[in-house]
Amino acid sequence: MHDHCDISPTATDAVIRMADLTVGYGSHPAIHHMNCALQPGSLTAIVGPNGSGKSTLIKSITGLLKPMSGRCLRPKGVSLAYLPQQSELDRSFPARVIDLVSLGLWPRRGLLGRHTAQDKAAVAGALEAVGLAGFEKRPIDSLSGGQLQRALFARVLVQDADVILLDEPFNAVDAKTIGDLLALIARWHAEGRTVVTVAHDLDLVRAHFPQAMLLARRLIAFGPTAQVVTPENMRRARQFQEAWDESAPWCSADGKLHGHAPALVPADKAA
Repeated sequence: MHDHCDISPTATDAVIRMADLTVGYGSHPAIHHMNCALQPGSLTAIVGPNGSGKSTLIKSITGLLKPMSGRCLRPKGVSLAYLPQQSELDRSFPARVIDLVSLGLWPRRGLLGRHTAQDKAAVAGALEAVGLAGFEKRPIDSLSGGQLQRALFARVLVQDADVILLDEPFNAVDAKTIGDLLALIARWHAEGRTVVTVAHDLDLVRAHFPQAMLLARRLIAFGPTAQVVTPENMRRARQFQEAWDESAPWCSADGKLHGHAPALVPADKAA
């Protein structure tokens, strides 16, 4: 587990907590001074203009991006599953659907671990749950966008994680697939898992996500969706985004101009 995600469960009842979090690429920050907590079992949509930091935040929660300052925290023992955008996947890799879905087992078995009969049953059950029974031996490069997303959801199902992070799962898929994926998300929510989803369709967010987080390089609003996804908040988000200077090496969320250097990791935790 990454050092910035390692806290005592008694420190907070939040399953994910951003504490003055600033994240970016190189020396350029993309999200500034964010303070926010996600409760166990919550279902949250992350919304905002293009380039507002939605995917950056997801990657920070997973530990793929280290904070430039502040921390992203989750209690010890909380497992996490991450579904990246389809555009980040190499579909030319010579793998079958069953190989892709079985990758969901690696946190428990390792990449070379022997799969038990229970594991195989879990993979088969996941494929059936997403409507891909019989697709086990199909190459992933032969799948449509909707079929690939179903296979990726099956991989998440197999992971059986406490926290599920989905980055734009509804892009480039048909309406039937969107409906089926929303049903799976509702199932995870009913099971008490914490689900965080980057989404663009505000009507879909209003209909299916009780909680929303509005980003525009910083946190604009967070809470019940009806109170977050409002015309006034969306206008504020667009104005903040349009005013952002891409060449600025600093941010002024606290009223002071300052730079951001990558956070130093203590030597005893660098591994």
